[in-house]
Amino acid sequence: MTTENLIRRGEYMWELPPTGEMRVPGWVFVSQPLLQPLLSGAAEADGEGGGGHDWNALTQIRNVACLPGIVKASIAMPDVHPGYGFPIGGVGAFDPADGVVAMGGVGFDINCGVRVLTAPLSREDIEPRKDQLADVLFAHVPAGLGSEGTIRLSLQGVDEVLEKGARFALDRGYGLPEDLEYIEENGQMDRADPSAVSLKAKEREFRQIGTLGSGNHYLEVQYVEEVHDLEAARAYGLEKNQILIAIHCGSRGLGHQIGQDALPELERASRKYGIPIRERELVCAPIQSPEGQKYLAAVYAGINCAFANRQVIAHLVREALAPLFSLPPGKIRTLYDVGHNNVKFEQHVVDGNPKKLLVHRKGSTRAFGPGRPENPDRYRKVGHPIFVGGTMGTASYILRGTDLGMDKAFGSGVHGAGRAMSRAKAKKRWRGQELIRDLAGQGIAVRAHSYAGAAEEAPGAYKDVDLVVEAAVGSGLNALVARVRPLVCIKG
Repeated sequence: MTTENLIRRGEYMWELPPTGEMRVPGWVFVSQPLLQPLLSGAAEADGEGGGGHDWNALTQIRNVACLPGIVKASIAMPDVHPGYGFPIGGVGAFDPADGVVAMGGVGFDINCGVRVLTAPLSREDIEPRKDQLADVLFAHVPAGLGSEGTIRLSLQGVDEVLEKGARFALDRGYGLPEDLEYIEENGQMDRADPSAVSLKAKEREFRQIGTLGSGNHYLEVQYVEEVHDLEAARAYGLEKNQILIAIHCGSRGLGHQIGQDALPELERASRKYGIPIRERELVCAPIQSPEGQKYLAAVYAGINCAFANRQVIAHLVREALAPLFSLPPGKIRTLYDVGHNNVKFEQHVVDGNPKKLLVHRKGSTRAFGPGRPENPDRYRKVGHPIFVGGTMGTASYILRGTDLGMDKAFGSGVHGAGRAMSRAKAKKRWRGQELIRDLAGQGIAVRAHSYAGAAEEAPGAYKDVDLVVEAAVGSGLNALVARVRPLVCIKG
């Protein structure tokens, strides 16, 4: 694909006009430098679904635009890169009457997301004890491939997690009641149905609640380097040099198994309902069909699993951090918890009319702007925060939703820097031990459960997060609130 296929609609917006079987255009919100890699042909992608595929994000945007019932446009955020079915950074909203639900629009790590905690500490408080803090967090929060937590669940306990989400953890003494107000959906999706989840998926959850996992998941102690939006920062309770703790993880093996189970079922549904599929990863079912309803019920259960997981990890962080600095655990507050691999029914305005839509966000975070009733009271005037993860060696950002983002992208935002090269290539280019030593020289204490895993997540393997945020803000989809820097990073 070349720029000849694209129409420039603004400095940060490009359009793939409808051709062939496309029902809507594709909208790509990137700057010129971010567009070039998308044009470079079959790009590598191993973010999920395994390597071996040659996928191109622009082709994927076009394929999503061909799905039945899609509304307005097939949308790509500035961190877009090839994924499984939808591109990562892809957004698609569908009319419940004639639209579809697609597993590739959610991904395998259902409700992977970020929770950020605030602590009444400054950078100066942490610097002298950075390595000690890194060691304590590394020892206290289970992480790494196949890691297990201290909570042992029965089958009945797993069902309770899938129904109650973060409230399950709270009922077991993990966290504070006020946490729930600052979690998307208050930490619990309605209509989650454990009976829609296979026994195999549930068995994978027996010992995984409260674990960080591996890959790009992390636990990071950060400080606020710069505040750009004083009104929003005041609403969020942020100030320069303040300490934050970011937790990035999802629904672990259970969510992955829900995705694996759904693929053949949705493939059969696609054939049954005569839905033309341009690649296997876009298998889907009509929203109102039994197959579509079953998948949605399972995804909602997976969403609750991820909420519960981050709730337990937040409790573990409080247990580890508070005694070191003689803090009451309640002083470590949940700023917000928002996912970025989800599908949900939401109200949006389309052509001037309010409409209920099924919105898929694959590697894109919800970013509701000012006035939305879903936002916590404290954030309603400015919109809720969204968290853009950089890398363990670069800045991350706190943004917020905007009115334009509500109109153009169904209230969606960027979720991270986005990979620039495959994990396999990254492992060939960097050595984990050397990387960790170099980052220590830059003042960042990294603890990793695998040197190979650390090499896969090398800062150079990702896009320039500053460019990604520039496009998100420049396009008007999101607004800049604060820039943060890592001090301690625990890698899975």
